[in-house]
Parts: sequence; structure tokens; C-alpha cells
Amino acid sequence: MPIYESIFIFLVAALIWFWLDSLKAREIGVSAAQGACADEGLQFLDDTVVGRLRGLARNDAGQLCLRRSFEFEYSDNGDNRRRGSVVLLGHQVELLHVRPNLYVIPKPNETLH
Repeated sequence: MPIYESIFIFLVAALIWFWLDSLKAREIGVSAAQGACADEGLQFLDDTVVGRLRGLARNDAGQLCLRRSFEFEYSDNGDNRRRGSVVLLGHQVELLHVRPNLYVIPKPNETLH
């Protein structure tokens, strides 16, 4: 197989992987935002998040992962729109921001005091 065909197939496969990985990350972001709004007694608006790729970063195991941030809107009284955000490192929620509160999600092996 010529080199150009191999490169083309590799690029198409990489784009498909990135697209599927982004859909999974978006699903995790929506779930985290819905859960945070439910915990705070807020209304999660539009049932969606808007994502942005922030770059590459290393997780606790030293693996290179994509860091993505997602913004969403919620309402505290039903008449307004406020912004919140979720930051994911790979498929793990790193930070979640709702209201004036910033939630740092503890790793499974650590506790926050």
C-alpha cells in the first residue's frame, strides 16, 4: 500500500477516534452538570454543554490526556441564566463550577478536609 494511502487511513481513523472520544467527554460533562444542578436545587437549562479543547495534560498516573472544558447554563430562580463550567481531564471530572461555588472533585484515594 502506498504511503499516502496509509497516512490517509491513519488520519481518518484518528479523526473518528477524536470524534467518538469527544462525544463521550460531552456525555460525562452533561451528567456532571446535571448532578451539580440537582444537588444545589438549580435548573439545568437546555440539557446541553458547550465544549472547548484546552490542550494536553498529564493525569495522576502520568498518562497524557486531553483536557476539555464545558460551559453550561442554569437558573436559580427560573427567570435568569447563569453560567457554570466543568473541566475534564481525560474522562475524569477535574473541576466543577456552579454559582459562586467551586467544587474540586477528590480523587478516589484522597480526602479533602
